[in-house]
Amino acid sequence: MRFFIRLLRALAAALLVPILLFEEWGWEPLAALVRRLARLPLWARLENRLRELPPWGALLAFLLPVLLLLPVKVLALFLFGRGHAASGVTVLVAAKLIGTAFVARIFQLVEPALMRIPLFARWYPRWKAWKDHVLTLVRESRPWRVVRALNRRLARGWRRLRGG
Repeated sequence: MRFFIRLLRALAAALLVPILLFEEWGWEPLAALVRRLARLPLWARLENRLRELPPWGALLAFLLPVLLLLPVKVLALFLFGRGHAASGVTVLVAAKLIGTAFVARIFQLVEPALMRIPLFARWYPRWKAWKDHVLTLVRESRPWRVVRALNRRLARGWRRLRGG
């Protein structure tokens, strides 16, 4: 039984790693992009309202973009089913970028309220610790280091090529 549980955990980690890597890469920059909308008076008022939400309202606000993007993801599956793979991928990538941007910003605004929900306050630090551990293992892996080194060499070569 322990072997089966370990196998399931390893499989879950392997399936989640690409998502975790994307969100780790995109969380801050995409949230910063949405934060720029706060320059608009209406958007600034909306952000202030989000900050003032009670815990369960904050949870609903945090989950709302996920629920709103569900039909878009179903549309992408429909496009795949109709043989429009490029359109399906485009829709999925756009939905992921937009969803991550808004979820990240909303989370920044409502995190204090979410932490007042006992279940969230208990599990979020565990989730974060697990996620950080998995990402550390990925970053320490040989394939990751090889790809990073190759990426740095390509970037240096590109800079030299552009510079003269």
